Amino acid sequence: MKRQSLCAAGLAAVLSMVGSLVVPLGSALANEPRPWEMGMQPSASPVKHLMGSFNDLLTVIITLIVIFVAGLLAYCAVRFNAKANPVPSKTSHHTLLEVAWTVVPVIILIVIAVPSFKLLYAAERIPQADMTIKVTGHQWYWDYEYPDQGGFTFSSYMIPESDLKPGQRRLLEVDNRVVVPVNTTVRVLVTAGDVIHSWAIPAFGLKKDGVPGRTNETWFKAEREGVYYGQCSEICGTNHGFMPIAVEVVSKEAFDAWVAKAKTAFAPRDGDRDVAQRQTGTLIQ
Repeated sequence: MKRQSLCAAGLAAVLSMVGSLVVPLGSALANEPRPWEMGMQPSASPVKHLMGSFNDLLTVIITLIVIFVAGLLAYCAVRFNAKANPVPSKTSHHTLLEVAWTVVPVIILIVIAVPSFKLLYAAERIPQADMTIKVTGHQWYWDYEYPDQGGFTFSSYMIPESDLKPGQRRLLEVDNRVVVPVNTTVRVLVTAGDVIHSWAIPAFGLKKDGVPGRTNETWFKAEREGVYYGQCSEICGTNHGFMPIAVEVVSKEAFDAWVAKAKTAFAPRDGDRDVAQRQTGTLIQ
């Protein structure tokens, strides 16, 4: 009994230590992929929820098809090999079987099509937006404009690895994050100034190409606060892998405070907008 109690106490101590290590890790990675995580990263928008459900449905259907085909192959190999079936059948048509292998795939495709069309409609139809952000891709950084908040503009560059602070993500952190309020429908206008770029945030289920001379639009509605990372998803040149995206979702009160500071911080000064854009960094503390 004494030995069992000592083992139990030791196990509890180990679990307590592991728990203390795991909990901070989980909270730090709440809005991005986690080590050893299976499946897609946690959804943070209505469209991404639909994507996750559609992915789960397809996984079930594909698994059932693989199991059925594998079982059918095994049955045919055992039942109709030369030893078990020395005299093969000369049947050339089977009406019921032919109808079945035509109708069943049609039913499967209909089951797939219904949620697929629902997802496409939700992703492409822009609901009534609460605010608009214009995104312009350049080689190799992003320009952001807030037309509903006074039209201020700023650029967002990746922070070099040598300048990263503790806790910042390598190849993902930027000097100026996009800041939006939580539970707000945001319309995003995407274009490019040189070559084709693609603005993508996996947690939002969002990916929209930016094409020079053309403006595409998409939308998202962040459901919880936090920082969400993405990257350019179109091969746009030598530094394609070095133009990340960071979206900081905050409360509506914090967003209003950020806008008040941004109107001053990102205002053009003496005609040199780039200097004004780069000298302040992220304004949300």
